Amino acid sequence: MKRDHAPVLPGDGATDYARYMRTDALLDLQRRPAEMIHRDELLFQVVHQSTELWLKLATAEVTEAAARLTAGEPAAAEPLLARATLGIRLVTDQLEMFRYLSPVDFQAMQPAMGNGSGAESPGWRRLQVASRQLGRVFADHLARRGIELTTLRRPDPTDPVHRLAEAMLEWDERVSLWRSRHYQVALRVGGHGPAGTPGSAATMLAKLIDHRFYPELWQTRRTDAEKLSEANSPATRP
Repeated sequence: MKRDHAPVLPGDGATDYARYMRTDALLDLQRRPAEMIHRDELLFQVVHQSTELWLKLATAEVTEAAARLTAGEPAAAEPLLARATLGIRLVTDQLEMFRYLSPVDFQAMQPAMGNGSGAESPGWRRLQVASRQLGRVFADHLARRGIELTTLRRPDPTDPVHRLAEAMLEWDERVSLWRSRHYQVALRVGGHGPAGTPGSAATMLAKLIDHRFYPELWQTRRTDAEKLSEANSPATRP
């Protein structure tokens, strides 16, 4: 019996796939060839538009992780944060596409962007808000249960709070790696002067590389490393 593939969903598109995914609208978001001043505008827009989508998903996952933790469910928050972390890894990997964009070609297409800058990304701004909120919720969770940060120094795979703390460190690290990779791309492709160069947009990117959403968790790790280093120092040996 022949299956009927006629669309049943409302909306635009010749198929239900097109209507559910809104592919007509999605694929119409890029500048048309007649509008482009350089063919690599398509590459540039696809990378950045898909980045905004991944950031939207990552923000949703981090927000839900905070909600689960507020409800006293750290075990449910951890996999949500892991999903967000994978999204940032994919965002970082797709920056490799800019290996095929030369500084000369970027400069040729830059007038099409006006004064636009990646620092204006709405996805990035929302992600920062969600990440900081998770940090506050985590601190509240520890306080309500009388858990000291020092007890999180040694990861315990059987404890959901410890596992979540590790996931938060991984999230923080992945975001930092993405920013670092973005900074290198800005230097290589954008033709920006290195950090410290007057007027260089890379200066702001460089400042973000060392930023951490959860400095208390990182400080706990550093404290352990410093103690271990002191214990192994010749001056402290008997």
